Amino acid sequence: MSQPAIKLYGFPLSGHSHRVELMLSLLGLPSEFILVDLKQGAHKAPEFLSAINCFGQVPAIDDNGTVLADSNAILVYLASQYGKGQWLPSDPVGQARVQRWLSAAAGQLHAGPATARLAVVFGADVDTVTAINRSHALLQQVELQLSQSRFLAAEQPTIADIAFYTYVAHAPEGNVSLADYPNVRAWLASIEALPGFVGMPRTAAGLQSQ
Repeated sequence: MSQPAIKLYGFPLSGHSHRVELMLSLLGLPSEFILVDLKQGAHKAPEFLSAINCFGQVPAIDDNGTVLADSNAILVYLASQYGKGQWLPSDPVGQARVQRWLSAAAGQLHAGPATARLAVVFGADVDTVTAINRSHALLQQVELQLSQSRFLAAEQPTIADIAFYTYVAHAPEGNVSLADYPNVRAWLASIEALPGFVGMPRTAAGLQSQ
C-alpha cells in the first residue's frame, strides 16, 4: 500500500518551507504542496490559525491527520518517523550535536542570513547592517566546523544540515557573500549532490549575486 501524500503548507520563497520540502524529497516521501500566500496574509486567516498553526507561520504539515508546525520540529518528526536512523543519530551525544545546530538555525541563522534576505526579497524593515554582520560571524563559525567535519554535526548529513542549507545557500540574496568561505561552499555542493535534492527558486537578487 502506497504512502499517502503528506500535505505541506508553505510558500515557495520561504526558506523555512524549503527545509521541509527538501527533507520530504530526500526521504522519497510523496507530498502535496499547498500554497499559503504570505503576501495576501493567508497565514493569519482564522481558519489557518485554528486548524494548521496558531502562531500564523509556515511551514506546517498534515501527515494523514498528524498536523505539525515549525520547520525544525517537522524535520525531527520526519527523520524519526521515516529516516531509518540516517538523519537523526540515536545516541545522546549525536542527538545533542544535532540539537546544537537546530538551535543555531532558530537563533543565529534566523537573525543573520534569513533576516538579511528578508530585507531584499520581502522588503522587510530590518537593520540590514547588523544582520549582515551577524551573518558573517555565523559563517565564520560554520566554516571552522566544516574544516573539522564534512557535515555540521557528523561525517554524514543530518537534519542539522537541512536546517542550515537553504538560508546559507541563499545568503547572497541578502547581500551576504560566500566568497570567503570555501568549506561552506563545498558543503553546499555536497548537499546539492544528495539523491533527491530539490532547490528553492532563486530571486533576481540571488541570480545577480552569483
